Amino acid sequence: MISKPRKDEYASYYENYISKMTGPDIKSDLARQPQELREALAGVPEEKGTFAYADGKWTVKELLSHIIDGERIFAYRAHRISRGDTTPLEGFEQDDYIANSNANERSFASLLDEFDLQRRSNLLMLEKVDDAAAARMGTASGNPVSARAIIYILGGHVSHHLSILRERYLA
Repeated sequence: MISKPRKDEYASYYENYISKMTGPDIKSDLARQPQELREALAGVPEEKGTFAYADGKWTVKELLSHIIDGERIFAYRAHRISRGDTTPLEGFEQDDYIANSNANERSFASLLDEFDLQRRSNLLMLEKVDDAAAARMGTASGNPVSARAIIYILGGHVSHHLSILRERYLA
């Protein structure tokens, strides 16, 4: 089991994400999230995918693409740090990623399948992360961070955006 990170293992900015992961087993929480996304979008017509709740905000499909981008990047960071790589890892400009995502041209099914496959792959990777590996520290976006903090951020990021999806896009 991967224990919850201490507050000195991540930048305070990430507290919002980490605090959303309250279950006793992060891996079980992570395993449930693809289905939660599917359930939230069940019955939503494809044309609603290009809806944005305000000017300058992402569309539903762009939000899903952002979740996928975050999944890949956070997992890559967790993987490198858990393996003892101390090379500082750069941040990423999320809006630039979305601008080049072509998300609005994709189907909900395609986006949800991609997230599901990425998450399943990440869960397989996490099977090999023991307590010592999870506690390893590295640097990401200019801040010290442990592999386990990134694993919790991975789940909290999805939970955060799932709440936004429900409250601002699908309400």
